[in-house]
Amino acid sequence: MATAALSDPVHAAIPTHDDLVARARAMIPALKARAKATTANRDVSDETIAEMKQAGFFRILQPKRWGGYEMHPNTFFEVQKALAEGCMSTGWMYGVLGCHPYEMALFHDQAQDEVWADDNDMLVSSTYQPVGQVKTVEGGFRLSGHWGFSTGSVHCGWVLLGALVWPDDVPGSGPPDMRTFLLPRSDYTIDRDAWQTFGLQGTGSHDIHVNDVFVPEYRTHRAIDGFLCQNPGQAENTGPLYTLPWAQVFVRSVSTAAFGGAKAALNAAKGIMASRVSTNTGKASKADPFLQAAMAKAHAQIIEMETMQRVTFEDLMGYAERGEAIPMEKRALYAYNSSNVVRRLVEMIDDVMQQLGGRAIYMTSEIIQPWLDLNAGRAHVANDPNNRFGDVVGSMFGEEPTFTFL
Repeated sequence: MATAALSDPVHAAIPTHDDLVARARAMIPALKARAKATTANRDVSDETIAEMKQAGFFRILQPKRWGGYEMHPNTFFEVQKALAEGCMSTGWMYGVLGCHPYEMALFHDQAQDEVWADDNDMLVSSTYQPVGQVKTVEGGFRLSGHWGFSTGSVHCGWVLLGALVWPDDVPGSGPPDMRTFLLPRSDYTIDRDAWQTFGLQGTGSHDIHVNDVFVPEYRTHRAIDGFLCQNPGQAENTGPLYTLPWAQVFVRSVSTAAFGGAKAALNAAKGIMASRVSTNTGKASKADPFLQAAMAKAHAQIIEMETMQRVTFEDLMGYAERGEAIPMEKRALYAYNSSNVVRRLVEMIDDVMQQLGGRAIYMTSEIIQPWLDLNAGRAHVANDPNNRFGDVVGSMFGEEPTFTFL
């Protein structure tokens, strides 16, 4: 298949890690200024998407053969954290859309060509809920269904949809084959009215409707291939990056925005503390030992969890670069660590909120939106540690995982 040409001077050379993080941090003031409109419109603006494309952010995990940068995942996550510090909805949206070039690299080359040959800036949304109805036909499948939570979908020309393929198309007849189906924009509709939430409103995580469309076999990705790290796209995308388990990249894409949201909340708390004196007790918030304790705990544990994330991907990439299989015990532990991030951050920011007094509860307070966003982020299935602890303990005893999204 033909490889797309680079389209503008920004993409003529691969920027450094520091370049990309600096570009993301430079966007923080603009993202803060747009945050209220992002929330009200329930979508990230076209202007922000264009700036992120121009900065090269969506190319970080994209294969070089398609004009991408094929960089270390830690670069991707550092950019995401910075964007989320400006606006957590924007950071969340970027995490989801920005990790999809990685999964696209795992698809059959023909699917990659259809998405990127004419426009290597093309974005792809997703919703992996396995709710699609599938009928097996010659050359592929016919797919129907209604999916929720397709983040950033209005900015995308393609979508990735989850569904179970049952033996003989009979539900319950045997172990199902979990697949992701890739569809062009002409094959689905977007319902923008359903996304009415108390947090992460600006992610534009709209509903997707599909009515009996044909999806060729090559435009599907089997979950078991991602788990075994034996994907069709690795025939052409031969770099070590694409030998990582897909799940390890994805689960962090939906927990990492919380770091930026928590930092934004702490910065807002500092702003309140700087001048607040309780009208009831006469005590300055800056001198409140309980608030100090909550702030110190949050600050220290954010750094701790960020360090663990960086070490995780240094370790994973080390295995990939050596051509070695990643031990299942580590895969289970790293996915579990990711699943705890949002809940831990919510608990710590809750503790800070409880000590800030009445000023913090007004909708005009800068801490409210990141606090709401963090609480909304807990709802994602990948951010529920109850799905993960069994495999952590099981792997300690050498048992096979029960949850293969590792």
